[in-house]
Amino acid sequence: MPAGVVDLFDPGHWRRAHALAGSAPGRGTSFFIDAPFGAAVLRRYLRGGMVARFNRDRYLYRGLAASRPFREFDLLRRMADDGLNVPAPLAALCDRDGLFYRAALLTRRIAPARALPGHFGDPGFDWRRLGAALRSFFDAGMDHADLNARNILVHEKTGEAWIIDLDASRYEPARPGDGAGQLARLYRSLQKLWPAGGPALEPCWKQLLQGHDG
Repeated sequence: MPAGVVDLFDPGHWRRAHALAGSAPGRGTSFFIDAPFGAAVLRRYLRGGMVARFNRDRYLYRGLAASRPFREFDLLRRMADDGLNVPAPLAALCDRDGLFYRAALLTRRIAPARALPGHFGDPGFDWRRLGAALRSFFDAGMDHADLNARNILVHEKTGEAWIIDLDASRYEPARPGDGAGQLARLYRSLQKLWPAGGPALEPCWKQLLQGHDG
């Protein structure tokens, strides 16, 4: 693969160009980039759990269409085309080396926005609106593989919810779901991240469910 193409997915390249504008935590850090083609987010695919101890970033190659970045790129494209609030995909990398590949994804940055944990202490945050927004995603056929609090962004000007990091997720408009499993995962992440000494979680969660149930 041409070096210039790979450079697009290399944080070091953007750092040398003085184009890194920050980062966000996660299994693999997401880098915010002020690129010539606009504000973008670079996310490299990294493994978690026990596997990461001996294999941090390699995946078995089963064809380009089956690779994780190209599957997520296609999913984001379809969801964005259908008017859902997900980041627009810009480019995907599947850097093959024999039987394995390394991967990364470039998406359009959603800004100004904060991840949901940034609103935990906000007494004016509209949890009902968030619940209604999540319901619209479930009704549209989204099955997020890891719907946790960090994968929900709230636009600071519009208050709209955006969903990010849809690796290994599914989008089947013909098969809408009730989102029960996704909500259960979200609730567990809220319990894990909720700050001690802040407002109680349960009333906020109740409002979210009220918004979801309509």
